[in-house]
Amino acid sequence: MYDALRFLGSGDSCLVVEFADSIDMEANLRLQNLRRELSARNIRGVREYVPTYRSLSVYFDPMAVSRARLEEAIGAALGSFGADVRGDRRVLAMPVAYGGEFGPDMENVSRHTGLPEEEIIRRHTGRDCYCYMLGFTPGFSYLGGMDEALETPRLENPRVLIPAGSVGIAGRQTGAYSIDSPGGWQLIGRTPLKLFDPSDEMNPTLISPGDWIRFVSVSPEEYRSIASEAASGRYVPVRAVEEAGSDVVHG
Repeated sequence: MYDALRFLGSGDSCLVVEFADSIDMEANLRLQNLRRELSARNIRGVREYVPTYRSLSVYFDPMAVSRARLEEAIGAALGSFGADVRGDRRVLAMPVAYGGEFGPDMENVSRHTGLPEEEIIRRHTGRDCYCYMLGFTPGFSYLGGMDEALETPRLENPRVLIPAGSVGIAGRQTGAYSIDSPGGWQLIGRTPLKLFDPSDEMNPTLISPGDWIRFVSVSPEEYRSIASEAASGRYVPVRAVEEAGSDVVHG
């Protein structure tokens, strides 16, 4: 993480606030805090905040606010929360049916890691994973913090179509496909939750950058029951807010 953040121009209507030159948890926590603080301040002329692994892009109307004014507002916002960025964690419990028809690459992951399917599931559900950013498709989550023993490279030949909800591994990351799309991640399971809903104008994505995801193994029968409830709008995802410093490893 940089000692001092960098302001980078990206055209005349976007200011990039860069916190680090590599993937860094502390930098990402800091930029997520900045995003929330700036959003709460409702700065005139700002159109959108887009977080990445290590930077925050601020899209604005140059006729309504100047870059200099934005840099001033960003500095003031950073000063409001100081050096301690590890606040309370928003945790989403994500049910996942693993293996079989839901996880066609489970055997690949087992072969690469040398772990049996049961151990892969135990390790994948054994740690809460942090959402650094959304990208690739609307609502696709890039999650860090997965058990290192599960690291597996992407498929040599990506699939043309992957079902929405598929949960996969790519290198040290895990994540969930939010819509039907092409992709090359190793698929180990699928969640019945609806991760992207364009009809919800306020909150179209179930996962937000800065959230923590707690994978929960469910049976195929439980998967289908939750999927049915989710399709009809009767299923309410389980969320919790946990105090800073609570253990991210669970049983």
